[in-house]
Amino acid sequence: MGLEVMEEKTGRFKIDKGFIPCPVDYGDELYPNGIFEFNITKIAEYIEKNLGAIGVETVALADFHREFSSIDEARVDKVDVLRPVITAEISPGRYNLIDGNHRVQKARRMGLTTITAYRLTARQHMKFLTSKRAYETYIGYWNSKL
Repeated sequence: MGLEVMEEKTGRFKIDKGFIPCPVDYGDELYPNGIFEFNITKIAEYIEKNLGAIGVETVALADFHREFSSIDEARVDKVDVLRPVITAEISPGRYNLIDGNHRVQKARRMGLTTITAYRLTARQHMKFLTSKRAYETYIGYWNSKL
């Protein structure tokens, strides 16, 4: 995978022409957010191998949208709310939930107000975009937020 280049002074990213999209293997869980599709399975593997480099924080459930596009009710009861959800920095300082909707829903139903979350920076999660077009669009989107 190619690595993006960030100018430290401005926080802007430069497109790496050698970027290789994250491969998608049969059975991989994907998180689509418009053009931005992330490979959640590969992100989870990365987190497991790099626990010391990933930020873990307690996050207020109020920080997450209340409605999800699809919740499998049978799955909600089975999830472990102690397992951290995954959030990704989608613009400077702003994180979105990309994995853990069922855990967030269950935590709310249990009356909890917080949940533990892995906080992936833009630099960490960009390499899990599944297309070059999404990567290049993301760089432009990020830079427009500065």
